[in-house]
Amino acid sequence: MAKFTFERLEIPDLVLLKPEVFEDSRGFFMETYNYREFEAFGIKDNFVQDNHSRSIKGVLRGLHYQLKERAQAKLVRVVRGEIFDVAVDIRKGSPYYGKWVGMRLSEENRKMLYIPEGFAHGFCVLSPVAEVLYKTTDFYSPQHERGIIWNDPELAIKWPVRNPILSPKDEKWPLFRDAENDFTY
Repeated sequence: MAKFTFERLEIPDLVLLKPEVFEDSRGFFMETYNYREFEAFGIKDNFVQDNHSRSIKGVLRGLHYQLKERAQAKLVRVVRGEIFDVAVDIRKGSPYYGKWVGMRLSEENRKMLYIPEGFAHGFCVLSPVAEVLYKTTDFYSPQHERGIIWNDPELAIKWPVRNPILSPKDEKWPLFRDAENDFTY
């Protein structure tokens, strides 16, 4: 019996996952990851690190990625609140290069987003508080961390926040065209 529904998005390498949820008067149960089901769909990544972030409304984190040597695929989900999650294709030569996909992930919809290597990732918080859990396929490596400024006019991401709360690092990322990027399609 399938425990997940997999849906390819406008950029086909991005996958929206909907877990099967078993609910009753006590609450609910769901699997959030199952290697065999992911592998059968074609996602064969080995996740090595889990991250948990908590942010208040208006916080925008991103757009982040690590260079190819330490690239990370991610599986993102929200356990509290709601976010607008964005993935940007930064693979040179891709027919989707510089295109982005954004969607709402929340504790209510329980959807998860799979983001392969070669994508920049970011999100903004829509609810009073949001807690985001995400798996990665490589460990955090500060020397390989890179980013793109959230409001790059070339990307024209339609963020649902006007004046986001940013970290000092996220305020200073370069434009897409100037960002160091060693990904190819």
